[in-house]
This record gives sequence, C-alpha cells and structure tokens, in this order.
Amino acid sequence: MKTLKVKISGTVQGVFFRKFVKDNADELGIRGYIRNMDNGSLEIVLEGRDEVVNDMLAKCKKGPDHSEVKEVEVEEIKHLGLEGFKVSNL
Repeated sequence: MKTLKVKISGTVQGVFFRKFVKDNADELGIRGYIRNMDNGSLEIVLEGRDEVVNDMLAKCKKGPDHSEVKEVEVEEIKHLGLEGFKVSNL
C-alpha cells in the first residue's frame, strides 16, 4: 500500500481537473481526496496499491484536456486509511 500527497501547479483549476481525477480514482479503486488551494494549485492524496497509485500519479501529471501541469510535488506519507475518493471545494 502506498499513500502519496501530491501538489499540482499550473492551469489546473476551472478545467475539470478535479472531475478527471475523481473519475480515474473511482475507476482504479483509489482512495483519497482532491481539493483546490487558495494559490490556484491542487492538493491530492492518493491511497492504494503501489502500482495503481503510480498509474494514477502518471495521469495526474498529464491532466485532462485544457489543463497545463507546470509543477508536481510528490511526498510519500503514512497510510491514512481513507474510504472512497472525495472532491473538496475548499
């Protein structure tokens, strides 16, 4: 099991990035959340099997159409035991 905290900067708000991540996370069985940050970036926590989390991270680095990912910061954190994948509007 792997848990990653990911910060993505660039043109990532207002381009359906959260929906893109939620749809892919649900399809892959990943738990966690995604939320907008005040500075225009996104914070994502991904939790699941190592290879699935790695696949999801690759999708996040590319993003949906109309997004432009400029910077990705990844930190491995302790397992949180999250359930489901949530989209926050913070």
